[in-house]
Amino acid sequence: MLTEEEKKALLDEFLAKAKADFQKEVQADIDKINKLIADERKAHEDLLKGRMTEAEFKAYEEKSHEAEKKLKERIDAIETKMQRLPLEDPEHKSELPEGAAEYKAAFFNFMRTGHLTLDDKAEQYIKERKALVSDTSGQILIPEELESEIYRELPKINIIRSLATIRTIKRDRIRRRSLTEVQMGWGKLELGKEVVETDVVPSEDWQHIEDLEGLAKIGKDELKDTDVSLEAIILDSFGRARAETEETGFVVGTGHTNQQPEGILNGTVVTRVTTAAADAIAADDLLNLIYAVPAQYRRNGKLLVPSTTELAMRKLKSATEELYLWQPNVQAGQPATFAGYPVMAQEDIPAIGSSGECDVAIFGDIKAGYRIVDREGMTVQRLLELFATAGLVGILVSARTTGGVIRADALRILREHA
Repeated sequence: MLTEEEKKALLDEFLAKAKADFQKEVQADIDKINKLIADERKAHEDLLKGRMTEAEFKAYEEKSHEAEKKLKERIDAIETKMQRLPLEDPEHKSELPEGAAEYKAAFFNFMRTGHLTLDDKAEQYIKERKALVSDTSGQILIPEELESEIYRELPKINIIRSLATIRTIKRDRIRRRSLTEVQMGWGKLELGKEVVETDVVPSEDWQHIEDLEGLAKIGKDELKDTDVSLEAIILDSFGRARAETEETGFVVGTGHTNQQPEGILNGTVVTRVTTAAADAIAADDLLNLIYAVPAQYRRNGKLLVPSTTELAMRKLKSATEELYLWQPNVQAGQPATFAGYPVMAQEDIPAIGSSGECDVAIFGDIKAGYRIVDREGMTVQRLLELFATAGLVGILVSARTTGGVIRADALRILREHA
């Protein structure tokens, strides 16, 4: 019989070996991606020097990008596996709070059958966690372990959430206060120097929590007879749907009037920098965007563009035509850079040439400039009567969140020339 210390030592050894093997696989795929990029650059040079036709280069480029996409998907899958390595010996019980495992089992039994049956341990756990059921609405709180997994899943596919400041509140709105800065000047008042005066202007407004909901309908018999993991379905499917929807809201959401977050591109709060020409992007446009951000925010700056613009950036060189400004990152999980700043693909930003004058890139310190506010708790509600005549069960999942620019000076937006 192994002691607890021996079990822990064996588990640690297993985890270390597994992570090392995963990292080797990731590095091998990164090396392949870097070679594809190098070969693509060489092909682009051959095109410029007439050694390759436009059609040949386009075909080569499409094939290269498809191979690179598959490698990146493989890296993402490997890194997901790394993050899901077991934290304990699967043959032994996890050290959850007393009754938590029973509560979790009861929750998923409710999802399958609609019946809520709890033993003494689960009942005690619920009392300690301040109730499972809200009698007035019929909503069941998603178990803490599952909720934390969903939140942990989001940053993998949600760029803004992984970069922004995140706060959790228990109200429907949060007050935003601001104060104009003061100024000072050289000289003494007693020597006749006029003092630099500043009118300090306080202001405030509100950031409102918005509702994000999804309804899934499934056959009553199928739900009871299913042999798949409901936990995995909720974690993966709802997690991804929420991430994609809120990501769009954080970028192009039109605000509380339309029951949406305030997107970074919404309105005129953030200063715009205009490109020199329409339907094209130049290195100077991006450098002008970067250096329009004050130095204190620029050092933590990230560049957000759609994939089509990222492709155009990959072909931009320095003034001497010797050095590509876009550089891949050889470290697993780290973004490529442009002029030394991380570049991240964000597909809700319009592409160059897509719709005349439009915003095509974001640069700045996203953490300092944008705040996401989550209201505690996500809920799931089982709708039986509404779809009973059709033999269906409705599962309504709700989350409450919002986002908004809190420091516009930390951000700049590149706008395409009309």
